[in-house]
Amino acid sequence: MHIFLYDGNFMYTGEDVIGEYDEMPKNATDVRPEGLYLAVYDEKKRTWSESASKEYIESLQPKPPLPNDITTLKKQAALLTLQVTQLQRGGAS
Repeated sequence: MHIFLYDGNFMYTGEDVIGEYDEMPKNATDVRPEGLYLAVYDEKKRTWSESASKEYIESLQPKPPLPNDITTLKKQAALLTLQVTQLQRGGAS
């Protein structure tokens, strides 16, 4: 059976596997903490909740990639082509 461990502050510390007849450690539960960044366990409710701040979670998100030179040049070429086409038709629309 998979168990999920927490420390003295009820913060998730990892998981382990115990046998079917082994006793559950005092600092463990069989409730899986899913989709949390800094999981904290509530023994009374038998639930995990998020303890991470919005700022902390946002700091872990990957930054959008910077456009490379080729992508930038393609966009500029497309814009210039559009502008030339509009000028040939008698002006911008």
